Amino acid sequence: MTLTQLRYLVAIADSNFNITQAAERVHATQPGLSKQLKQLEDELGFQLFLRKGRSLEGVAPAGVKIIDSARKILAEAANIRSYASNERGEFRGRLLLATTHTQARYVLPKVIADVTRRYPHVSVDLFAAGDAEVLEKLDEADFGLISTAGSTPQTNGVAVPLFRWRRVLLVQKTHPLATRKRVPTLLELARYPLISYESSTLPESSLQRAFAAVGVQPQIAMTARDANLIKAYVRTGLGAGLLAEMAVGEREDDDLRVIDAPLELPECITWAVVPRGRVLREYALELLHGLAPHMDRHDLRRILEGNQPPEWPELPRWQAEQS
Repeated sequence: MTLTQLRYLVAIADSNFNITQAAERVHATQPGLSKQLKQLEDELGFQLFLRKGRSLEGVAPAGVKIIDSARKILAEAANIRSYASNERGEFRGRLLLATTHTQARYVLPKVIADVTRRYPHVSVDLFAAGDAEVLEKLDEADFGLISTAGSTPQTNGVAVPLFRWRRVLLVQKTHPLATRKRVPTLLELARYPLISYESSTLPESSLQRAFAAVGVQPQIAMTARDANLIKAYVRTGLGAGLLAEMAVGEREDDDLRVIDAPLELPECITWAVVPRGRVLREYALELLHGLAPHMDRHDLRRILEGNQPPEWPELPRWQAEQS
């Protein structure tokens, strides 16, 4: 039994039992991956997957615990390599971040630039998606970035709170809200079509809950993952954009009017979610600390490695100069 065989085994499980996709995931050939799987099953003495003809259909009962153990072994092997690289002062490699589009576009650029200047032999890969997909990517990513309306993310990883932020409204200068002298209420906002993030249509979203609390429903004209798409459709006159404050810039959006969102909408928090027990490379920790410079770097490492309880300092409000 080898680490390569275990890595191939997990890749098959994570590729919905598609051998071709699993081979692409681990940069192997399909025949080579199939051969390693057969050798592993021959050594164990039983099949790990259910088969129909030459296709795999699912995990065999005996394979469930094997795959779970394989994940743990691979994670610990990766931790050992990270420990060793940190001890040797070897600062080269690949850093994979799973993140939402807003964080990728408006929060990460400066922080990533700072890290790559300090560690020029590190390449950074961004996987931008919705919050749920970000959490699903944590098996591969060094850590993920998501936002919630104040509540701690429901995840098996360690959730590190980074900063607080609020939503804003973005409207054309001819929009009825553009000339108002005060912040609109949710009751008033319900009169107008809205363009917001795709999560806004979910019944459990903070937006839907806030409107329901005052007895009205929002008019969601369109949703998108990307703040730039929301802005594009605001410019067409489709509706008022409701988006994160860090996604709005004075220069790039000077043709539009920025308005504070209703106070009934709860404040949001951006979190870094690190797989529990994951040993971060020095450059990954540096990037995480760059997102939360108010935290003590040594405390952060001790918390992530499980050597200190997660007692976080007071959370700062987003500031435009952070990006």
